[in-house]
Amino acid sequence: MTHHQHPPAHPGARSRRRAPLRALGLAAVLLLPFATAGCGTGSAADDSGGAKSGGTLVIGATGKLPNPDTVIGGAGFEGKRLVSFQLYEGLTRYDLSRADGPAPITAALATSWKVADDDRTWTFTLRKGVKFHDGTAFDADAVLFNLDRYLNRKSPQYTDALGAAAGEYAGGITTYTKLSDDRVRLVTKEPNGHFPQDLAHVLIASPTAVKKTGSARFSEHPVGTGPFRFVRQQSGEQIELARFDDYWRGAPELDRLVVKALPDAAARTASLRSGAVNWIEYPNPDDIPNLKADGVRVLTNSYDHLWYWILDTTAGPWKDPRVRRAANYAIDREAIAENLLHGTAAPAEQAAPSGTFAHDPANDTYGHDPAKARALLAEAGYANGFSTSVTVPTGGSGNLVPVPIAEAVQRDLAAVGIKVDIRTTDWSTLIAAEAKGKVARDSQAIAQSTTLFQSEALLPLFIGSNSPFWTGHYSNRQVDTLLASAGTATDRETREAQYTEALKLVTEDAPWLFVVNDRNPRAISPKVRGLVQPQSWFLDLTTVRVER
Repeated sequence: MTHHQHPPAHPGARSRRRAPLRALGLAAVLLLPFATAGCGTGSAADDSGGAKSGGTLVIGATGKLPNPDTVIGGAGFEGKRLVSFQLYEGLTRYDLSRADGPAPITAALATSWKVADDDRTWTFTLRKGVKFHDGTAFDADAVLFNLDRYLNRKSPQYTDALGAAAGEYAGGITTYTKLSDDRVRLVTKEPNGHFPQDLAHVLIASPTAVKKTGSARFSEHPVGTGPFRFVRQQSGEQIELARFDDYWRGAPELDRLVVKALPDAAARTASLRSGAVNWIEYPNPDDIPNLKADGVRVLTNSYDHLWYWILDTTAGPWKDPRVRRAANYAIDREAIAENLLHGTAAPAEQAAPSGTFAHDPANDTYGHDPAKARALLAEAGYANGFSTSVTVPTGGSGNLVPVPIAEAVQRDLAAVGIKVDIRTTDWSTLIAAEAKGKVARDSQAIAQSTTLFQSEALLPLFIGSNSPFWTGHYSNRQVDTLLASAGTATDRETREAQYTEALKLVTEDAPWLFVVNDRNPRAISPKVRGLVQPQSWFLDLTTVRVER
């Protein structure tokens, strides 16, 4: 990133100022992706070469589909991956073209950016010649229109839902100014080193289309600049998109993209076998051997994912870090990853997911050591064990097979004297309670999956003190200091080093039970070609085709 003193605004520039935004919406934070089947395919460029063959790709998703109005979503990163990022783009995007490392941020609707010496003032040069799906030209006015829609309560297109959703990534923007048709200035309240990453999630809609429908009905006719344009939808259940021939990166290979909500794993497998879909997200691990025997390809890769239990660190036995460490040593992660999940996940022996830059193998701490677990429990005064409870979602984006995993952890903990009552609930109820700082069904722990680094803006919500969400009341001032310093650093290496150190401290404090890192499995028909399986929640579908 180039540092320079920002020039004065263009004489004709128009500037908008807004008050700081409210608390973020937990649904978008937590509804993170799901597993990745590692069965033999490892990471993966799946490429067969040849000319564009088009075809229709039909994907079976693990949950309901998102509201397709830009940032509202509501179906987690799975919905963003399969729908939102196909319809829209931000000023930046993830480069999902490689499988051998975490996906970096690259240019999208902006071609370049610079940050001034104050580390708060950013100038973005916009891409020329980009068109929205309705033919509207993309320019600086379109950027300001969308930021008004998200941040300016006086805008006729603003809604509370848009404001709350945008707050997760754009909430720190205090002013936004047009410098010319192809340049904008964005100023953040505080220095923000990951601002370019945040803007990949601030999606840009066609001003013409929004004005035509109004915000209330825009989700019925969404229009962006992404590689696919909207055709039709059955709200929350199925959406059909078509290739956008004028896409600035070049038209996608596919003619059509259809995404279906198939939350039942057995239904997804049956749909793949019958040909009703030719791609399913997170196949049931038990089905994978038979699917592979039938010629189905299962692609996997490490990425930013952790399936874990959040422990109440301020009450009962979990208040003692020795007890929390003991519980971590009790877990047989290898058995869960290999025997239960059939290689679609990897053991998580520390807080930093194995597919992220913050993962240092030297920080792997919690191998399976029941003897050490019992010794720590005795040292903490719980030689005879204790009873506790955990709330577990029955499904949801990124949650793998949550109840069977929780039952495996339950058995491992029972072996060292910790008796766990599993209380199930649906995913929406669990995260709605967390957003209010509560635990559904009044348990002492919550089992769920999440991301930590796919969006750095979210990290303080999980390991920072005084989070607005229920995170087990974890607090470590040294971690807070590292997060604050890393978040403001525009130098990537500095941020990575400080995040790694923060996660090392979290590992030592053990506010969570670290269980597994998903490997993002998806099962696809052999007719589906051209997919690169990146180390990311997200996917580039422009290279995919379905052979006839």
